[in-house]
Amino acid sequence: MNQASADGDEVKTFQELELSAAMETILLVEDSKFLRIATERVLTKAGYQVICAGDGEEALSLTTSSLPDLVVLDMLLPKLSGPEVLRALKKNALTAHIPVLVLSSLSQKNEDTLLKDGAAAFLEKGPLLENPSLLLKTIKTALTKKTAACSASASPAKVNS
Repeated sequence: MNQASADGDEVKTFQELELSAAMETILLVEDSKFLRIATERVLTKAGYQVICAGDGEEALSLTTSSLPDLVVLDMLLPKLSGPEVLRALKKNALTAHIPVLVLSSLSQKNEDTLLKDGAAAFLEKGPLLENPSLLLKTIKTALTKKTAACSASASPAKVNS
């Protein structure tokens, strides 16, 4: 059952957020096997199709070959760092439209730079382990914005007469 938060927004339960996924594909980029498996389980249980990458090079390869609906990207990766992957994805016309959620165990001191480089959101890993619904809510928001942007760009321009 939905509840109202202090600011009047509806607060959805974890189960309601799980049911809202419509089989979108998410590329999960995480080098820690434990965190990758735990996050993959949350996303799969929520109804998302999940593809996993364990390093930055694999992330770029899988993004261009599978064109996921969203990328969840760790910052500290082998081969290519998260910021390098983010910049490469946003420079590539084929992948620039894909929202990238940045996950990090580091503080948010790099958040502004990452958002300027094209990240859709920055989330710290610690709170996500305790409250996975935060990740699901952020993913849903990013996918909704992407869908709205795609719909707006696909609509024919109106001509004033």
